[in-house]
Amino acid sequence: MSLKERIQQDVKDAMRARDKARLGALRLVAAAIKQIEVDSRSELDDAGVTAVLDKMAKQRRESLEQYEKAGRDDLAEQERFELALLSDYLPEPLGEEELAALIDAAIAESGASSMRDMGQVMGLLKDQVAGRADMKAVSGTVRARLNA
Repeated sequence: MSLKERIQQDVKDAMRARDKARLGALRLVAAAIKQIEVDSRSELDDAGVTAVLDKMAKQRRESLEQYEKAGRDDLAEQERFELALLSDYLPEPLGEEELAALIDAAIAESGASSMRDMGQVMGLLKDQVAGRADMKAVSGTVRARLNA
């Protein structure tokens, strides 16, 4: 069962269980996937769906941070719920050691020695860590390793 089919099945299950909160969040996910498919005029595969879910999770994390700063606990709780739901569909995140090993391997493979080679390193890492790590954090780690 593909990731998209699993989400559609979970929408049906939430309807049957009359779980309004879960149903609303799943419908948001399904609508975002559908919107991307309509815009690109193509069917998304699991990698495309994972990219959409990753983008949505990143938006939820940023919103959660803003709501907590503003003291809006009600909205922050909703974002936490949606983020937890999205994480159910995302692949298991990479651990610090796994990520460090992948970064070291990419630097060695590309022969990178300075910041000018960062694009090459990031290009090698993008497919390996997509959906499993925040690319902003990966970029910062690569930058630190190349400057050291």
